[in-house]
Amino acid sequence: MPSSIIALNDVNAGYGKFQVLFGVSMAADYREITVIVGPNGSGKSTLLRTIFGLTSIYSGEVIFKNINITSKKPHEIAKLGIAYLPQLENVFLNLTVKENILLATYIHEGETMDIEEAIGLFPQLKALFERKASTLSGGERQMLAMTMALLRKPSLMLLDEPTANMAPKIAKLIFEKIIELKENYNIPVILVEQNAKKALEIGDKAYLLVAGRKIFEGLPQELLEKPDLTKVYLGID
Repeated sequence: MPSSIIALNDVNAGYGKFQVLFGVSMAADYREITVIVGPNGSGKSTLLRTIFGLTSIYSGEVIFKNINITSKKPHEIAKLGIAYLPQLENVFLNLTVKENILLATYIHEGETMDIEEAIGLFPQLKALFERKASTLSGGERQMLAMTMALLRKPSLMLLDEPTANMAPKIAKLIFEKIIELKENYNIPVILVEQNAKKALEIGDKAYLLVAGRKIFEGLPQELLEKPDLTKVYLGID
């Protein structure tokens, strides 16, 4: 089995004629957390959207488990085992927590995880089963979205800013659960995160994007030891 579950090879991508990514190559490995950091507008979220078939890829390729998914549609990519959690609109607000969870199992065409097992990631959701998702806090919605993704038994999870605008205590819990996804559920994660220091602390591999170009690839600790990069681009002293 190859070490990388997914690879981007010299990808140029964007939205229509507006190019955002320039010659980006990267790989995420099995049983690892791959962290994508960079300043605002650097193309981090676009990179995840490109993997999931939501941008225009002008050249280059995306290979997932030895399958070329460069020109596949999002629903085809999801069926192959990639779960994408955008920062917003990742749950059905007009449904209850329980209905969201049940819907995640109904609309998935492949094998699903046992609900009790998936709820084990965030057992506190049980007490919220009858609540409408619209009444949940941002942290609770993120817990629900991650549980819904987990139910689909994905081979790879893409998380876009999962701790955005969260209280430190809730953000800490989400980071702990991302580690659990890797260690307890054997699901590799590609994590885009504005809290760069914390993301790098839990990551196994790091990429720094600036203006749509990769300017660092390596171990997170190596990046943290480069103040010329972290101070300028990430605001880390």
